[in-house]
Amino acid sequence: MTDYDAILFDNDGVLVEPPTDENLLAAAESAFRAVGVDDPDTTHVDEIIRGVTPDSLYDVCSAYDVDPQEFWHVRDTHASEAQLAEFREGRRTQYDDVAAIEDLAHDLGIVSSNQHRTIEFILDFHEFGDLFDTYYGRGMGVEDLHRKKPEPHFLERALDDLGAESALFVGDSQSDVEAAHRAGLDSAFIRRSHCADATLSTEPDYEVEDLYDVVEIAR
Repeated sequence: MTDYDAILFDNDGVLVEPPTDENLLAAAESAFRAVGVDDPDTTHVDEIIRGVTPDSLYDVCSAYDVDPQEFWHVRDTHASEAQLAEFREGRRTQYDDVAAIEDLAHDLGIVSSNQHRTIEFILDFHEFGDLFDTYYGRGMGVEDLHRKKPEPHFLERALDDLGAESALFVGDSQSDVEAAHRAGLDSAFIRRSHCADATLSTEPDYEVEDLYDVVEIAR
C-alpha cells in the first residue's frame, strides 16, 4: 500500500447523498424566474443544472439577454438553498460509512464542485466538520467555473494547506478521477448506487464499494 500524507474526499455522492435531479431542476427554474425568464427552453434549464461551463453559461444567458454574472449568482443561491432544505427536511443525509474515516490517522480534506457555503452547512449540520483539516467548495462567481474539477485548482490548494506531498482522492465521477491525476494524486472511484453502472474513460487507481474499503487502502 502507498503511504499517503493525506486523504481527500469529494463530498456529494461520497460523504453525503447527492442532490436529487428534481430538486436541482426546481431550483434552476426558480432562478430563471428570478431574473425575469418565466418560460425558459427546457434544454437551457438542463444546461445549467449540472456540468455547467463558462461557455455554456454565456450561451444560455445570451439567449435571454441576461447578465451571466448576475444569473450565475442567482442560480447558485437557489441551488444552494434548495440543497440545504433537502438536509433540513430529512430528504438527504450522510452515508453511514462516514464513521469509518474517523479511524484514519491521516490529514483529511474535502474538495467539492458544489458551493463552498453548501459544504460549510453540511459539515455543521452533520457535525463531522472536526474530521477535516481543510475543505473547499467553489465560490459563487463565474470565475470559479474555470476552477472546478476536472481542473486540479482546489485539490492543489488543499494539498498546500495540509503540506502534503502524496494523497489519495476519493470521488464518484469521471471529473474526480481526472482531477486527481492532473494534480498528481492517486484516485479511488467509489461505486455508490447512483454511479454503479458508470463507465469511466480514465482508469482510477482503485475502485471501492464504500469508505471502509478506502480505510483499508490507506492503512
